[in-house]
Amino acid sequence: MEYSFTVFRRRICAGIIILSALFAVVAVRLFVVQIVDGKELRLKAVDQWTRELPLLAPRGRILDRNGVVLVDNESAYAVFVRPKTVEDVQKTAVLLSEEFNLDCEKLLKKIQSNVSEYTVKRHISDEQYERVKSFGLKGVYFSEDPVRFYPYGDFLTQTLGFVSYDNAGQSGIEKQYDEILKGKDGEMLYETDIVGVEIDGTGASYLPSVAGLDVTLTIDYEIQQIVEQTMQIAYLTHSPKRAECIVLDPSSGEILAMASKPSYDLNDIPRKNVALLNSLSRNGLIADNYEPGSTFKILTAAATLEEYFNGNPRAFSPNYVFNSSRYRTVLGRNIKCWRSHADGKHSNQTIKEALNNSCNPCFVDMALALGKETFYSYIEKVNYGSKTGVDFVGEASGMLIPEKAVTDGDLARIGFGQTIAVTPVQLASATASVINGGKYYTPHLLKEVSSQKGVRVQTVAPEVKRVTFSEKTSKLMASYLEGVVSEGSGKNAYIEGYKVGGKTGTAQKYENGVIAQGKYVSSFVGFFPSDNPKYLALVIVDEPEGQHYGSVVAAPYAKTIFEGIIGVKKINKT
Repeated sequence: MEYSFTVFRRRICAGIIILSALFAVVAVRLFVVQIVDGKELRLKAVDQWTRELPLLAPRGRILDRNGVVLVDNESAYAVFVRPKTVEDVQKTAVLLSEEFNLDCEKLLKKIQSNVSEYTVKRHISDEQYERVKSFGLKGVYFSEDPVRFYPYGDFLTQTLGFVSYDNAGQSGIEKQYDEILKGKDGEMLYETDIVGVEIDGTGASYLPSVAGLDVTLTIDYEIQQIVEQTMQIAYLTHSPKRAECIVLDPSSGEILAMASKPSYDLNDIPRKNVALLNSLSRNGLIADNYEPGSTFKILTAAATLEEYFNGNPRAFSPNYVFNSSRYRTVLGRNIKCWRSHADGKHSNQTIKEALNNSCNPCFVDMALALGKETFYSYIEKVNYGSKTGVDFVGEASGMLIPEKAVTDGDLARIGFGQTIAVTPVQLASATASVINGGKYYTPHLLKEVSSQKGVRVQTVAPEVKRVTFSEKTSKLMASYLEGVVSEGSGKNAYIEGYKVGGKTGTAQKYENGVIAQGKYVSSFVGFFPSDNPKYLALVIVDEPEGQHYGSVVAAPYAKTIFEGIIGVKKINKT
């Protein structure tokens, strides 16, 4: 009897343990289902008894610094078919194919398929939307599908960039700030039965889209318009490969305008010709390297003066008179001036006159006197050979011979702008640092980010990357460059009553390592007012036909741009 009771009690205990274990398993499973996997399972359940149509978020606008809308959205719609809810398949296929010029048989097969939704057409107009809606077709749905619109067409093309068919940024600012501009898509949900047929009387529920944020650029619409028109004239006049210009504020690094011709209308993108599109949409002002020629002499002169003021005994003083010979022989090779010295116009030259006359031998002397270590310290200080950090996709770094590998022959040519390649934005920013008091500002395009209701989210302040020159050197260089325009090679940029400074450049082009005969890059970098620079413009005309000197081909267009700025900004004479 006692044995039987013990066995019975053991069996009871075992049963309790087993039941407890089962309850524990069930409890754990319930916890996993309801807590751990709950959210995912609920989403799966919702997905089984609902069908959704996308509500695409409108992208944020792009504006100039004064609120002019440069990029906007146009109202448009997308048309969807949900095959399981279509009542008259034949009628639906015929009407939609006729309206949108589609293959009726292919559309009919799609409507008869087992897909849950099929996109018939995107980016349809308001008129098409109203017309298709009037057909009263069961199983046909619409959702907003905004289209990117560029109010000024061929304007700031390479800078603004464009979006894909799905409204994703593909180039320019549209790509650079895609995460800010794109917003968050919403959904329109329809309740359905298990096979996907909409349940009558349930209606639709909405998860609204969230519009992208607006991006305000440093670009000034008025100045951009002047630059666009001027570069178009330069392109039509000289038939170059490209005519381009960048304008920035030397006191902040803000880019005020960028234009390149030839170009295209952003509302009519040549997507079918990929090679043409890539060529025309490339922003060469940021992405392309070129040999700067004599515009580089600004740095050579500034480095020489700075070293002299710092007590370097090898540096030439402002009053030093250079050897008047047309030639300098370096490592057995002659380097000559562009002009014959027989007329005496290049004799008794100081640094100031050397800049006026753009005399190569003088800058050979300056570079060799500084030596590669010292000269390279200034080259790197103004960011040649490195990216400027401009907020734009695809920036190039320029091309600079490593300091350890540079010879005296290389150094001599670098002194007057050969054997080195820079980007236009590099040269503009470096020049700005020479004449603005000696501060290198990071060039930038973004000014602020805000909601479409005007609530400011982010503001970009000017960034001083480093100090490059003393104020003494900077002021002296600004006055020297004013002399280049008033009495030297840059006189075609002179504007009476205004203090304009600048430097011309004419560089031969190389192909396969040798000089390409008859091919030049003509340029001019200028600024005003020279005693307190607010506007700096770099004009580049690549391979002009006929005349090729920067003083003749580029400087006059800088003058036109400055005169335009003076007019729209109502700047008084000094």
